[in-house]
Amino acid sequence: MLSYLHSFHAGNHADVLKHAALSLLLNRLKEKDKPFVYIDTHAGAGIYDLKGDEARKNSEFKGGIGRLRQAHERFPELTDYLRVAQMHDNHYPGSPQVAADMLRDGDRLILMELHNREVRELRKNLGGDPRVAIHHRDGFEGLTALAPPKPARGLVLMDPSYEVAEDYEKALAALAGAAARWPTGIYMLWYPVLARQRDQSRLLRRRLQDCGFNSLLLAELRVREQQEEFGMCGSALAVVNAPWRFDQQLRNLLPKLQALLAEDSGAGWKLEWLIKGG
Repeated sequence: MLSYLHSFHAGNHADVLKHAALSLLLNRLKEKDKPFVYIDTHAGAGIYDLKGDEARKNSEFKGGIGRLRQAHERFPELTDYLRVAQMHDNHYPGSPQVAADMLRDGDRLILMELHNREVRELRKNLGGDPRVAIHHRDGFEGLTALAPPKPARGLVLMDPSYEVAEDYEKALAALAGAAARWPTGIYMLWYPVLARQRDQSRLLRRRLQDCGFNSLLLAELRVREQQEEFGMCGSALAVVNAPWRFDQQLRNLLPKLQALLAEDSGAGWKLEWLIKGG
């Protein structure tokens, strides 16, 4: 189908949760001198024009990164994420750009994108970086095929659009397959929390517990009341092999993000270990 374009949603509350957590994980990996690899299975265009027609159609960024920029002094743990966002002025950095701006010279980025327009933009935005390899391919298939990468230390972000229901099954299969081949990798899966009639987040959580992961941490942020039929009220992250004390970092961050991004009294957050590693 491939009709989804992230430029309509760039910088919204879901991006803030995802990229805030991503920046924390990247900094944890950078604590050691050893190089690592960042893999993005659904990379998109890499960076988005917030003054363009698509971003301005619903201006979702105003309720996300727009609020966070105004309250930056309350989020010292997100200094690097906010620094990257500020570097690009009237543009919003997607996950590939956040990673590129945070990684070191010896680290690597592997970016996958199937959408023809998006991969053209991705190559234009990040193709000149010698650390970056861009693959025009299905990220679900590509993740398993490329695991384990070299160096065999690193982080995977998987954030498909879920525009088709099969994306949930494909995400589960790809994560399980990659983790079996590369059990020491860190994996972060983003997924939406939708209106009750369409939401699959609870089912996905149960299915994730059956994938054989050594550890599984769940973080959820809702910015509004969950409706019955329409809309996305929040999003969540499932983190496999979360670094030590990453859960405490999220426990401190999530209530602050809820207070900042809440749109009504139905906002809330949740953090729990579905599988607690030894």
